[in-house]
Amino acid sequence: MGSVGRVFVAVGLSDDNRHALAAYLDEVLEPLPGKPVPPSNWHLTIRYMGEMVDLAYDRFLNALDEAEKPAPFRMSFSGLGAFPKPTKATVLWLGIGRGEDGLVALGQVAETAAVEVGLPAEDRPFQPHLTLARIQPPRNVWPWLADGPEPPIKIDAAGIGLYRSHLGGSTPVYELLDTIDL
Repeated sequence: MGSVGRVFVAVGLSDDNRHALAAYLDEVLEPLPGKPVPPSNWHLTIRYMGEMVDLAYDRFLNALDEAEKPAPFRMSFSGLGAFPKPTKATVLWLGIGRGEDGLVALGQVAETAAVEVGLPAEDRPFQPHLTLARIQPPRNVWPWLADGPEPPIKIDAAGIGLYRSHLGGSTPVYELLDTIDL
């Protein structure tokens, strides 16, 4: 049995969305704290699966494909937020406004499929977001949150992707393995 690698489920952004969002953020935000995530890696994670072997991956892909999913929907961004909290942030993110319910529904579909194939249930609630920067050591990001933008960019979610992450360089590389239409 072979290994697929580190897998996650996400809604990707089009190149046009990436360019528009990057230009908007450059215009309205001070330089981001920590290590910014390159726009080429921007996505909306639905569920992190971790290391998967071929059989578990195939079963998960089949369960996702057969699950009842929401119809395609449109999303917009809301303001900035931070994990675990703004005064000791390790992640700066952009929230989802319109369309958040669609992402939450996709999260439930992915969670159900993961548990069906024997993976442990996620132990924290799903919080739809787009990661903008990773921050080490943790720091106070209130200055960025105070002027948190609400970019006028709309994203059409018509499917989900299963990605493999390749670590080892200065920036991870994400490889699209499969897509499932909504």
